[in-house]
Amino acid sequence: MLSVTCKAAIKAVIYLGSMFKSGEKFGIREIADQIDENEHTVGKLLQKLAKAGLICSAKGPNGGFYIIENQMKLPILAIVEAIDGTDVFNQCGLGLHKCSAAHPCPIHNDFKSVREGFRMLCSEKTIEDLCLPVNSGIAYLIS
Repeated sequence: MLSVTCKAAIKAVIYLGSMFKSGEKFGIREIADQIDENEHTVGKLLQKLAKAGLICSAKGPNGGFYIIENQMKLPILAIVEAIDGTDVFNQCGLGLHKCSAAHPCPIHNDFKSVREGFRMLCSEKTIEDLCLPVNSGIAYLIS
């Protein structure tokens, strides 16, 4: 449902959020290492997230990426919209281009509830909500 880039973006933001209390700024390489993603991809998506106002960035020798308190309250949906857009919640479960109620794929009706449930999860869960289990050691960002 989500692109690989969007999944990486969510992990990067959760990593930054989990480090929020430290007050530190983090470089692209460190973030990429911590979420086990390609450094080039992480660099591009962090710039996109910063431009969208979902994370902050600072230039210079003490620069890097970080997150501030009001950004911790943002829903995960904001990340999905910035990277993949909202069409992800309307796509066919089998990837058909012309899937609709009038012309359904074999899983159309079942997948509709999955999409709606995932959209609700992304709307209700905040960055902070997803950082709490990481900080308490019950969830992880890498395998």
